Parts: sequence; structure tokens; C-alpha cells
Amino acid sequence: MLIVADENIPLLDAFFAGFGDIRRVPGRSIDRATVEQADVLLVRSVTNVNRALLEGSKVRFVGTCTIGTDHLDLDYFTEAGICWSSAPGCNARGVVDYVLGSLMTLAEIEGVDLTQRTYGVVGAGEVGGRLIKVLKGLGWNVKVCDPPRQAAEGGDYVSLEQIIEQCDVISLHTPLTRSGDSATWHLFDQQRLQQLKQGAWLINAARGPVVDNVALREVLLEREDLQAVLDVWEKEPEVDPALAELCLLATPHIAGYSLDGKQRGTAQIYQAYCAFSGQPAVIQLSDLLPAAWLSEVSLHCDSDPAWALAMLCRGVYDPRRDDADFRRSLVGNVAEQRAAFDALRKQYPVRREIEGLKVRIEGDAPGLRQIVEALGATRVL
Repeated sequence: MLIVADENIPLLDAFFAGFGDIRRVPGRSIDRATVEQADVLLVRSVTNVNRALLEGSKVRFVGTCTIGTDHLDLDYFTEAGICWSSAPGCNARGVVDYVLGSLMTLAEIEGVDLTQRTYGVVGAGEVGGRLIKVLKGLGWNVKVCDPPRQAAEGGDYVSLEQIIEQCDVISLHTPLTRSGDSATWHLFDQQRLQQLKQGAWLINAARGPVVDNVALREVLLEREDLQAVLDVWEKEPEVDPALAELCLLATPHIAGYSLDGKQRGTAQIYQAYCAFSGQPAVIQLSDLLPAAWLSEVSLHCDSDPAWALAMLCRGVYDPRRDDADFRRSLVGNVAEQRAAFDALRKQYPVRREIEGLKVRIEGDAPGLRQIVEALGATRVL
């Protein structure tokens, strides 16, 4: 059996070597000739898998080691009898850590108290739902917009107009859809961007086209009060350097690139393939993950809560490093910049998740306990 896989998928041998031969290919280079004799295709978000790619091939299982599926033609899979799986939630925690690290940086530069801001989360799925839980656990004021979930479940949701009108911080976590009442392509267009509150922060770690990048560049030029954090870009790996320069933080689609998240995605696709092929899933991710470099932190009960929160978040992940690396890559011609974008993702350094951190609090400190529990770290006695 032949397995064609994006070369950036981690632990391929550990999980899939027992099933057949593995051929590693750059994700953007996977084409009809590459997959013609493949039985299994494993990808990430940079590969569009559709009729044009698969028709006439032997592929009967497609796995994407990512949360999103907007790069998969699911209607064609159904028509062709191709089984598929994604990895919902695999990198959700990494994205939450990215947003938290961005908030710490924004607060430091702007000199504001994060506890006094109103937060709007657009999209309450795997990522947005976890972010909401953390922010509410910290005791912060959070408003949530998710029209599909509101229609299906009811509950305490608000409209996008209310988010724009009332929220000081807006974090986007929607899938990319182009049609229907719930379309998210250019959800934040020129008009909505202009309507953002004075001094608002906009964070996009979902999909690039959820925000009209040309409009955002124009609005940021007009309104110096706004701050933007972009991890995703409308034409990536091509990025508008002028827009990146206007962003307070700019990164190359790595918000969910924690080691845990990437390897968790491979593990989920391995489990899905085992179910598809009727074989037992005998390999466990917990046996493959290395020890974290920062495993435990001790806090004195007199520690300032704001300092403790920033220290815990940044101790595990600080997005300023990725921002600096990305800005240095935006040189040369477009082809060189595109190659640099992919290289930063391929050679991404080891990064872990806050949930894997152990925190010891010396003495009685309810405020610190609340922070540790909200972050999802493990409090040790």
C-alpha cells in the first residue's frame, strides 16, 4: 500500500509505517501524478483535495491533520466513495495559547488592564469554545457570536453587530465558508472594520479571507487607534508586507503549531484510519511526546496576579519571537517571500501548551488559584 503524505506531518513513521510505504511530498506540490497510485492521502491545510486532484486515482482514504476542512471537497468524496477524516480540536489549545500571548503583548504596549476590557469571540467551535472557557474562567467579560450554533441550540449569543459595537477585543475563530447565510468570507469587510470601537483590538487566527485584507490595510492606515494581530493571510503563502507592517503582531499561520497540537492531529488521523481499515489502534500519543522543557513553576502567594498571568502565558509561549522571525522573512521578491513563509512553518521550533504546565502555589492565594485553573494548567500541592 502507498501512503502519500505532506512532509510536514509529524510522527508519520511512528503511526503509519506499519501500514505500507510512505512517500513524503511538500504539501503545495501534491498533484495528480503524485497521488495517482496512492491508496491513502494525508495532508495539511495547504493542499486542496478535490476532483481535479483525485479523479482516476486509487485513493480511498483522505486524512487532514488539521481542524479545518475548507480545503477538502467533501461533496466529491461522497460521490466517489472516498472515506475522509479531519482532526477536530487537535490544535485548539495552541491557538488559545497564541491568543493569550497576543493579549499579553497588546496589554503591555497599550498599557491597559486586561480585566477591564470586553472580549468578543466570533465562532464558538473547538477553538473559540476553549478560548471562551479560559476568558470566562479568568472572570473577564465575554460576548460570543456564532449564528449557526445559536440557531441550532439557542443560548446566550449576541449578533456580530453587537460584538463590533460593544467589544474592545475581537478574536475570530470561524471556519471559512463562501455561501449561505453563515458565509464567513470577508465577514469583516470595509464597513465592519470601520465600525470597530475606538481603540479596538482585532485578532485573526482562523482563516485569512475571513478579513478583507485590502480593506484592513486601508482602515489601519486611517485609524491609528486600532490594533491588529494576524496569523492568517488572504493569499498565503503570499503576504501583503504593507499590511504586516501595520499589524502589532504578524505571524505565518502558526497559531496552532504547538508540538502537542501537531502530533495530536497525526494521532487522530491514525485512529480514524484504523477504524476505516478495521485494525486496532495500538499506538498511543502519550508514549511518543517528549518531556516539556518547562515542566513546573512555583508562585509565592503574594505574587501580583497580572504578573503571574503574563509570566505563565509567556513562559510557555510568547508570540513576539514568531513575529520577529516573520518580519525578517518579508524581504526579496514575492517568490522568495512565499518560500520563506513555508520555511518558517516547516522549520518551526518546539513549542508546548499551557495545559501541560504544572504550577505550585506557596501559601493561600485564591486569585492565583483562579488564574491557574482558568488557564488549564495543573495545580500541584
